[in-house]
Amino acid sequence: MEEILKITNVSKSFGKVKAVDNISFKVKKGEMFAYLGVNGAGKSTTISMICGTLKQDNGSILVCGEDLNKDSNYIKNKIGVVFQNSVLDQTLTVYDNLKYRASLYDITGSKFKKRFEELAKMFELDEIRNQKVKTLSGGQRRRVDIARSILHNPEVLILDEPTTGLDPNTRKKLWNIIRGLREKNGMTVFLTTHYMEEASDADFIIIIEKGKIITEGTPLELKNKYAKDMISIYHVDEEDIKKLKLPYTKIRDGFRIEIENTNLATELIIKNKDLFKDYEIVKGKMDDVFLNATGSELEASDEKNN
Repeated sequence: MEEILKITNVSKSFGKVKAVDNISFKVKKGEMFAYLGVNGAGKSTTISMICGTLKQDNGSILVCGEDLNKDSNYIKNKIGVVFQNSVLDQTLTVYDNLKYRASLYDITGSKFKKRFEELAKMFELDEIRNQKVKTLSGGQRRRVDIARSILHNPEVLILDEPTTGLDPNTRKKLWNIIRGLREKNGMTVFLTTHYMEEASDADFIIIIEKGKIITEGTPLELKNKYAKDMISIYHVDEEDIKKLKLPYTKIRDGFRIEIENTNLATELIIKNKDLFKDYEIVKGKMDDVFLNATGSELEASDEKNN
């Protein structure tokens, strides 16, 4: 599969603080790539370098096969960004915000009107097109932010904690839109998030800590490495559970057993067929992966420069 983003031995320091420390990774075309870390881990610094707003100290950044430092204008046309904090002009209407942004890509006149109607349909902007941004709800602003980022049909969409502070229903709507963009246009998504259920849907995940990559892999690979599986077994006697000689906790109507991996769970069930009549196995969660890999819980970010 084609590599749409390639980072090789990239570092960035601010004085004595090394915000990004010799990182290398590749993002394949069309995939959703999750880039995770606690506040100050280096996520926003990495994004700023990919966008060309911050120059790396060393290493190379290739976007769509082109060196960022050699042709930044070409590359910027390939990237769309939704920042943590909205960059919309609060005093302008939704329509004017998008109109002025589109002009930077030479999308003007009838060409812009056509593009706006496409986005209005996609993001449900008709009812708010003439509202000033400062009057919008958080979810409405986020829809406009994403619409702004894809005006020029970029190949890579960078989402820097795009759903922070949004209610579950709005988050679901936004992800449905993003999923549609990936399916229809083959758009690549580079995501930072503190919602682990969002990261679970990624094709590949990197976890960064203090500017260094500490682990990477598919969600399944990381769950198998860092998180234990849980078996919930129902309508059994506690004395029978004790005989399994495994850690367990009591839950409603049954017990929950912690197991190292799915293979061991299968063996346990086969050996105790009479006991396992009503049960379910749940893979370890990405929250456990992050906590066990970093020793920290992932929280909403106020990260600015690193």
